[in-house]
Amino acid sequence: MTLGIMQPYLFPYIGYWQLINAVDTFVIYDDVNYIKQGYINRNSILSNGRSQQITLELIGASSNKFINEIKVGNNSRKIIKSLKQNYIKAPYFKEVSELLENILLKEEKNLAKFIGFSIEEIATYLNIKTQFIYSSNIKKDNELKAQDKVIDICKQLKATNYINAIGGQDLYSKDDFNRENIQLNFLDTELIEYKQLKNDFIPYLSIIDILMFNSENEIKEMLNNYKLV
Repeated sequence: MTLGIMQPYLFPYIGYWQLINAVDTFVIYDDVNYIKQGYINRNSILSNGRSQQITLELIGASSNKFINEIKVGNNSRKIIKSLKQNYIKAPYFKEVSELLENILLKEEKNLAKFIGFSIEEIATYLNIKTQFIYSSNIKKDNELKAQDKVIDICKQLKATNYINAIGGQDLYSKDDFNRENIQLNFLDTELIEYKQLKNDFIPYLSIIDILMFNSENEIKEMLNNYKLV
């Protein structure tokens, strides 16, 4: 069984979805500390030919709390308004805006579950069949940290392969995973370009941008535009 483990991020970029699509089971890592100024509750969209950040309001956010201990605020309608203003001329605006409104107006105040819901809804929209599990629901040794905790999760779920984002090369050792009979790979996303509006292409935006400007078949191709190292 191939496993992926990532913190829940708000409408993450295509590489996150490539990872989800590449594994059998994806663990939403919700019982780890919230990171301020990270991408857990923010991402970037296209606005007037430039990258603009959208941020989900939080209540009680602290780096001393787990992600699943933080509450969602009340600015979802403001985000929806911003998305409408910036993407109303996009070719797939109608169906994607309905999807995003369903997500953003979800009456769920737990941050981890709110973002977890968004991940599962978009995965369904993209016809991704991966199973999702919250790390807080896995029986594991919570005294472990970093790589040791990830290896323990892999062992609890009987994973034979673990795939991480390319940034994890500095965090995880293939030798250490091999000693536990787990194959470790890193997913390296290729640069993906597509037609936005009349602007020069702006890369590395939220999955929202890709959904707005690309068909289901085009996105399916993008999900495979990576290499494992």
